[in-house]
Amino acid sequence: MNAITHPEAQALHTAAASAVIPAQPAQHMLLVLLSHLRPSRRNVRKTAGPSIDALAASIERVGLLQNLTVTLAPDGVHYEVVAGGRRLAALKLLAKRHRIARDWPVPCLQVQDASARTASLTENVQREAMHPADQFEAFAALVAEGRPVEDIAADFAVTPLVVERRLKLANVSQRLMADYRADAVSLDQLMALAITDDHGAQEAAFYGAPQWQRSPQALRERLTERETGAADALVRFIGLAAYEQAGGSIRRDLFAEGDAGVYVTDTALLETLVREKLQVQAEAVRAEGWAWVEAVPSATHADLQAFQRAPRERRSPTRREAQRIEKLQARMQAIGEAVDAAMDADDQDKAEVLEEEGERLGEQLQALEAGLLDCAPSVKAAAGAIVTIDRQGEPVIHRGLLREAEARALRTLGRLRLGQALGSVEGADTNEGEDGEAPPAATVSDRLAQRLSAHRTAALQVEVARHPQAALAALMHGMVQTVLQDRHYGPGRDSLPLGVRLTVQDRLDTLAPDLPESPAAGALREVRQAWAGKLPEDSAARFAALLAMPQDELVRLLAVCVAATVDVVTPRATPHPPGAELAQAVGLDMAAWWKPTAEGYFKHVSKAVILEAVGQFAPAHAARLAKLKKTDIASEADRLVEGTGWMPAMLKAEGAGDSEQDAAAPAEGEVLST
Repeated sequence: MNAITHPEAQALHTAAASAVIPAQPAQHMLLVLLSHLRPSRRNVRKTAGPSIDALAASIERVGLLQNLTVTLAPDGVHYEVVAGGRRLAALKLLAKRHRIARDWPVPCLQVQDASARTASLTENVQREAMHPADQFEAFAALVAEGRPVEDIAADFAVTPLVVERRLKLANVSQRLMADYRADAVSLDQLMALAITDDHGAQEAAFYGAPQWQRSPQALRERLTERETGAADALVRFIGLAAYEQAGGSIRRDLFAEGDAGVYVTDTALLETLVREKLQVQAEAVRAEGWAWVEAVPSATHADLQAFQRAPRERRSPTRREAQRIEKLQARMQAIGEAVDAAMDADDQDKAEVLEEEGERLGEQLQALEAGLLDCAPSVKAAAGAIVTIDRQGEPVIHRGLLREAEARALRTLGRLRLGQALGSVEGADTNEGEDGEAPPAATVSDRLAQRLSAHRTAALQVEVARHPQAALAALMHGMVQTVLQDRHYGPGRDSLPLGVRLTVQDRLDTLAPDLPESPAAGALREVRQAWAGKLPEDSAARFAALLAMPQDELVRLLAVCVAATVDVVTPRATPHPPGAELAQAVGLDMAAWWKPTAEGYFKHVSKAVILEAVGQFAPAHAARLAKLKKTDIASEADRLVEGTGWMPAMLKAEGAGDSEQDAAAPAEGEVLST
């Protein structure tokens, strides 16, 4: 061990004994066995400093560079350490680990008892830590002398990365380093500027910017404005390894964590690699028979709005596919019930695990349904596809896109040649599982779907009660179907959600516990109580009152009664909830009757679904909320959604996007497996 040797200590002892300093207490150097040293109560440092392990490692490699200050103990054998308690603890630790002997001689400066506390205080107060800039330059000097980075790191009990970072800081321009010493540049700014070794670029980035644009982030962006970060979608699509294998160079920010500090410097090469890889994907899609396929690095929602969606057909699943779909649906139903039970029991961890499993099953079900949908060959001969990249760097395919001329030609062909056969093809507004947005069944539990649809039912009942013409039309719709068209009135493709036998839908409270306090329930109570107060309870008297009632008033009463039969409750989430025609006729806007809250919605969906929603109505907060627990995210979402008018997919305003152009507009594409 590289410590003070016995001859050196003896020489110090002799020199100290021979030196006479007037007005100073008697002091002299001596070697004391480690086993004879113990802490002193007169040591003024009471709070432990940095890790003793690091100090012990430094002493083992470099030696004890500073003696201990001691006084003779009352027993005349031991010495008490009044200054150097951490060094003593480090030496004891080395002895315990058998790195030095327990009786290892320790160089000490002995002072008189009367000056012990003064000596301890002086050593701790009359010292000044070196400036960080001096430390950076000292590390650089050690490397210049030929010391390996690993050895320097071991000497100072730090990692090689710490040494490399200090060397990087030492390489900042002298002008910036001088301003750092003068506190005109902060350490964070210095670290940001160290991303490049070009002193001219460093100084231009800092001194060429106004004071308010010198934040570390702004400085980094200025120095890397012609480079692409590793988190960029294009880089993630290609992969850093493939980029480097193709000869691309990168820049690493030693002061950033992970890929956040990696930058691609050859953007031209990156773009070439992206185009080549997209073309390979496009060739595979072209082989499916599409009239045209384009490969572009980016396609925004606005870009895709220029296209219409081609109609598709859903084939009947095979026996094996049908069994698989049935099993997935049953399992998702069971998981939804288990999630509700876990939430009722306030078992958040279990609920999140179940929700994640439900989401995985939902994705599998969506993939199966998507496999059953495809465009007819005649449609593919006119339609095309776009291969692009999403924000996560995953390849995405938007299939079945029609330009305006192609869509017009296809409609003409359908009228002339396909006739009614084309009616069996599912149009753009029924493209469940297509490259567009996933059905809510994958993210909304059955219990929540029933709860939301109960609120929707109550709101629709209020609106029907307010629109006698729509109520009368709805009632006549069922009667005409039964009486004149010889078809049973009930659930079906062309039926409306009414119970013509006046079966009042009074089960909504059991599906949505918060419904009685909702605006819709309150409005229903008021309108029913108002009419009930006008009519006699006696049957004969009531009939007489109805006969005497003006026709327009009788129609308004009819609307109230018809409204009570409306039922749009769904057993599970669906992208096309029932009653759309009636809701559109009365202008139903759920934002007027229901608000998304933590208790009413956010606590009943997964963390991912909440974050996706926040990304829509408060995107600036999504990254911050992602770090919180689900309960906290739900509370924050409750606060942030206020006043935004945001609605879950199954409660959005009826008729939104129902025009031919909107209905044909594609949603996000499906992720292509690689």
